[in-house]
Amino acid sequence: MTDRKSFWREPMVWLVFGLPLASIVAGVTLVVIAVRSGGADTVSDQVQRVAQVQTADLGMDNVASQRKLSAVLRAQDGVIEVLPATGDFDRTQPLRLVLAHPSQASADLHIELAPSALGWRADAPLDFSHDWSLQLLPTDDSWRLRGRLLKRQHAARLGPAVAGR
Repeated sequence: MTDRKSFWREPMVWLVFGLPLASIVAGVTLVVIAVRSGGADTVSDQVQRVAQVQTADLGMDNVASQRKLSAVLRAQDGVIEVLPATGDFDRTQPLRLVLAHPSQASADLHIELAPSALGWRADAPLDFSHDWSLQLLPTDDSWRLRGRLLKRQHAARLGPAVAGR
């Protein structure tokens, strides 16, 4: 007399059906999470795809490097100041400061800085609870300086993204 086990009491059945079913559920869950979270591309540069290579235009960075431009950003008490450090800036023209949020493009800030006695200035409150990616540009977009304002810091260095030649 043989004692037959029930079909569902056999451990091999759980492995054969259970593991693939668990992986399908996990895969669908990950797809749902990815779709709901939105895009995570935090680089705002325009890029061009050539074959398998993605390239970005660094012309504005090259101009800033050739002119040896650099500056310091100071942010405190609702005031943002940019102080020129090196290079030949046109101190009579306003500048545009772009503060990119690390993960939410809707939280990005675009601030126009007016010329002041020491550099450029604007009244704008800033959230210091996370990092900011910085870009400083003139109104004609002829050059660009970049930097990073770290979490809970109130100053950052701005410089060209490419090394000087």
